[in-house]
Amino acid sequence: MSISARVHELTGQRRPFVHATVVRAQAPTSAVPGDDAVILADGSIEGFVGGVCAETSVRAAALDTLRDGNTMLLRVLPSESEQFPSVPGAQVVVNPCLSGGAIEIFLRPVLPRPLIGVAGDATPIGAAVVSLAEFLDFEVTPPMAYAGAGAVVVAGLGRDDEAAIRAALDAGVPLIALIASRTRGKAVVDSLGLRPDELARVRPHAGIDIGARTHKEIALSVLAEIVRELRRPGLEAVERRSLPLTDVSSPKTAIDPVCGMTVVIGDATPHAVVDGVEHWFCCAGCRDRFAAA
Repeated sequence: MSISARVHELTGQRRPFVHATVVRAQAPTSAVPGDDAVILADGSIEGFVGGVCAETSVRAAALDTLRDGNTMLLRVLPSESEQFPSVPGAQVVVNPCLSGGAIEIFLRPVLPRPLIGVAGDATPIGAAVVSLAEFLDFEVTPPMAYAGAGAVVVAGLGRDDEAAIRAALDAGVPLIALIASRTRGKAVVDSLGLRPDELARVRPHAGIDIGARTHKEIALSVLAEIVRELRRPGLEAVERRSLPLTDVSSPKTAIDPVCGMTVVIGDATPHAVVDGVEHWFCCAGCRDRFAAA
């Protein structure tokens, strides 16, 4: 499978990954501009962006971009004194294992779009919420499939609102926005007999007061409140709420005791046990030198 096809497949599966592309290479190096790879959240790599030592640097940097969501231009140099065209803002990694060449790799993290549920999407307000949510790069979940959603908008306008709120609470949704008047919103919430921790997750009269009158304006006010709440300091970013739990754990790293590189620990990472202590290496060469010493 080509890397472009793999990128498309991973995006469709909502799996976080980093697309790494070589943009500059200076001989001697095995990589050429245009070589690319994907790095998954467990640190595994598919594709080619250079030899094993360069690959190790790319894997470690890629995991950093997955954690903060920012792109990175990574410059992998064989020494501090290497003459290579300066690029403002690039992150430099000195990799003494390189055979003398230097490369630059552009790292682009691809995170699943944040999930939002909409109950009552057939109502005019619900349809407006769906349309605006997609414009804001949310992914709208199928009805009642709320697991992993950062928020659910209940826009049934009296049609099964209680059931939608209960389903969202049971799915662990952190923010449920009910579109209703203050009087009806209170009545709906009171009828559910919610625990205090559940009640704190429900907005019975959702939306920021912007004087909204039309369906689209109401949708705007509700989504504005959702974005504000989920971006508020101290709360988990909405993108992270949509990631599968198996993908958010950070792989372990170690420092190669020979060359000082940061390596991602995995099944294929060279390692050795000396005096009961396990050491990890960027490549078999460093491991063999360490063992010989």
